Amino acid sequence: MIDTRVRPRVTRFLEPIGRALASIGVTPTAMTALGLAIVIVGSIVISTGALRSGAVIVLVGSILDGLDGSVARAAGMVTARGAFLDSVFDRIGEIAAFAGLGVAIARETGDAAALLLIVLAIGGAMLVPYIRSRAEVEGFNGKAGLMGRAERVLLFTVGLLLGLVEPMLWIFVILVWITALMRFIDTYRSFE
Repeated sequence: MIDTRVRPRVTRFLEPIGRALASIGVTPTAMTALGLAIVIVGSIVISTGALRSGAVIVLVGSILDGLDGSVARAAGMVTARGAFLDSVFDRIGEIAAFAGLGVAIARETGDAAALLLIVLAIGGAMLVPYIRSRAEVEGFNGKAGLMGRAERVLLFTVGLLLGLVEPMLWIFVILVWITALMRFIDTYRSFE
């Protein structure tokens, strides 16, 4: 709803800013990366328990990331590759923000590591199929990596059945994020 109703209204304010940034040599990729970096900083601040301050920083990073499309249009640099990069970086930012919140909440209960692992597991599990779907939209395979849905379900259930929850979470997180990275690299290179 926000994307279809609010974005057209906001775009008319963002376009002049995008033109100004493009005129001084700022690239859309730089805006995407800067936005993600700021969101990650905000996520770290959230993890310390400074929820409001971190939220403001995350919001600023998200707004800056929202300028990448305006910069791309102003510079004549709109590409499917850039859209793909932006989509993936957006998901990483979301995951980082939730991970920061998870750590902050876990500090109250004392088990930050387990909660962070859970958040990272969920985030990676969300990112793997998302990258595949974005790849397929662009006409690429997007199936690289080790941890498809069946593998994720199998690892999860075996870990629970054997009572090896924390080791399972570590293995899950490592493998699912390696899979996400493999899918990202494979798809990103396919644009060449």
